Order: sequence, then structure tokens, then C-alpha cells
Amino acid sequence: MQKPVRGMIFIHSAPRALRAHIDWAVGGVLECALNLPWIAQPILPHAVRAEYAWEGPAGTGARLASALHEWPQARFEVVEESSPWQDGGRWMFTPSRGMHAAQTNRAGDIVLDENLLRLALAESQSAPAGLAERLRGLLGAGWDEELEVFRSAGDLGNLAWLHGVG
Repeated sequence: MQKPVRGMIFIHSAPRALRAHIDWAVGGVLECALNLPWIAQPILPHAVRAEYAWEGPAGTGARLASALHEWPQARFEVVEESSPWQDGGRWMFTPSRGMHAAQTNRAGDIVLDENLLRLALAESQSAPAGLAERLRGLLGAGWDEELEVFRSAGDLGNLAWLHGVG
């Protein structure tokens, strides 16, 4: 029997109307009835966000990302932790960029495959200045930048807003 792995789902924003559909899709992958803990997404009116810790067989992260990909107006991340017997994974999706998938190590860092690095080097031979941008793409930097405002939105409730200062 395969040992289970753990992971997290971060739905950074989704239209309120999709809550039940996303619950059903995630529950289908995890083989359980599920009601995610939805809260308002302060960055986007009429949007919600949710986080959920999961456990399942290796590959569950990829199946969750595929299921969530069915709703292209949602923004999400799925993380599958690494274990002693396998690498982990991270999937990020935004409506403007689509999906980014990457292998991760025990620390949660993105690991770039040797062949990807060789390809990036080969493609940048004629334009060495493009290597940095190619590596940023492989690391998912654009996705991270776009999602960061949504990630930190959960902290907005802890902020003290100052009006009329000065």
C-alpha cells in the first residue's frame, strides 16, 4: 500500500457562484463530501477564497490542479509536499497566465530539471540577456507576482487602516 502524502489547496479567488462546484470537484478527487471554508476575498468584490489541507496518494496534487483548472476564472495554488520516497509539486493558476507546474524539494523550493536548464541555456545562446527571463518563467515568477496580492489578502483583517493621517 502506498503511503499518503499531504498538501494544501489555496483558492485565492473564485466567483461566489462557483463555491459548490469547486467543493464538488475537490471532494471528488479526495473521495469525500466537502464544504471548503469559504470567506470573502477583500481584493475582488463578489469573490471568495478558501484554504484546505488534504492527504491522499501521491499524485493527488496534480489531480486537484486538473480539477480546479475547469474554472478558468479562479486563481489557485495546489501544493503536494515531498516525502522521503518522492518529490513534491506546486501548481499555480491565474486567468491571465494559465497553469504553471513545478517539482519541489523537501523545503518546498522549486527544483529545475537538468534538461530544462540545458534547454534554457541553449535557447539563450543567441540572446544571453534572455536567460534570466527564461529562468524566471521556469520558476513561475510571473505567477508568484500575480498571486502575491491575493495571498496577502488573508492578512488584511489584521491590518489597522489609517485614514486622514498627516
